[in-house]
Amino acid sequence: MARDVRYCTTEDGIQIAYSMEGSGPPLVICPYFFESFARDGDVMIEWSQLLEGIGAGRQVLRYDMRGTGLSQRDADDISYDGHARDLDAVVEAAGLDTFDLLAWVMTGAVAIQYTARHPDKVRRMVLYASFARSGDVMPEDTLRGLAAICRSNWKMGSQTFVDMSLRETAPEGALRLGEVFRETLNGDVLATTLESTVDVTESLSSVSVPTLVLHRINDSTVPLAASQKLAALIPDARLAPLSGNVNYPAMGDRQELVDAIVAFLGEGEPKTSGTEAQPEPSEFRTILFTDIVAHTAMTQRLGDSKARDVLREHERITRDELKSHGGSEVKTMGDGFMASFTSATKALECAIGLQKAFAQHNESADEPIIVRVGLNAGEPIADDDDLFGTAVIAAARITAKAQGSEILTSDTVRGIVAGKGFLFSDRGDVALRGFEDPMRLYEVNWRD
Repeated sequence: MARDVRYCTTEDGIQIAYSMEGSGPPLVICPYFFESFARDGDVMIEWSQLLEGIGAGRQVLRYDMRGTGLSQRDADDISYDGHARDLDAVVEAAGLDTFDLLAWVMTGAVAIQYTARHPDKVRRMVLYASFARSGDVMPEDTLRGLAAICRSNWKMGSQTFVDMSLRETAPEGALRLGEVFRETLNGDVLATTLESTVDVTESLSSVSVPTLVLHRINDSTVPLAASQKLAALIPDARLAPLSGNVNYPAMGDRQELVDAIVAFLGEGEPKTSGTEAQPEPSEFRTILFTDIVAHTAMTQRLGDSKARDVLREHERITRDELKSHGGSEVKTMGDGFMASFTSATKALECAIGLQKAFAQHNESADEPIIVRVGLNAGEPIADDDDLFGTAVIAAARITAKAQGSEILTSDTVRGIVAGKGFLFSDRGDVALRGFEDPMRLYEVNWRD
């Protein structure tokens, strides 16, 4: 699905790329490091899943900082003050009166500075592994040394930053993330930012909005003390320590992070009165998700171009089966699809058709496509050609529990198609992230 890319101009004349997706209360998500929002699917599926979990039911604004991604690369002022002007510009261009603000690590200081200056615009702020001054992370001479490496050997410098967080936890992901960073910016940009020391300590007491400070206790990149300082000096802030030692938010216990952010942003949300229109559930539908197994590893092994050829074949097969069985494509997430059906029987027939089509393809393909499929049924909320709600979330969680070439379905779907000739194997009660009670799951026996 093509992303809607827009542009605005900062007060110092820099072109900044941004994107707005979804509907609901507005949420501005600052860059984590120097990644580009246009490369979500190229980083790791875990990153896309993290953002989908945080942004569900919201209008999400994201942007590329100056010097990176789709924004203007040849900016003169690559500093924290310059990055603050980027945030100013996209908020104004998007016409947001009030919004929630999420920032992590590199952009935490930018969010603090913006919120201190614009308390009327920011409703709530979330800071992940952030810091008030660069010296709270590492000594200045270390930062200067890293800057020198980035300028002299960009491949080594970029990989050094990624390895700080991911090398032990996800070595393959670290290599891929390093490649993406090298493509979205150059060593001079990062080196200049590292040399532009930041200190927003004096602004902390001026932040007057509710603030959630998140930090993994044993973070291998940013010390917990940096977040403890923020929570102590921001008047209406609270610290929520998280488990784990990986700094990259999409790895480790991702759901713990999503749950904390969603719960905090939901506090104090304006309630609709009885006279205002409320989102109505759509008609009863069966939701189907697909997901390519080990897509990241395949991309690393084949390279971008060949991996994209594999994805095109995956998209062709999936869309052919959806069309044959009356399914409606809701959206594609790069390495997977979300679709809906008005008939549970058609949805299951489509799931079986998909696995058979991929099995046939794999018999002669140089690169096999191994897909898992998950299904659930209910009354999701329909909004802007997308579907939301518990039924959708459960379908995604069920898919994550499937193995390669498996079809998993909820007891709801199994009950609807009883007597239709499908064969099921009981997988028992399974705990799904975000759901209080276990859910009974069944494997669909699709092989002849």
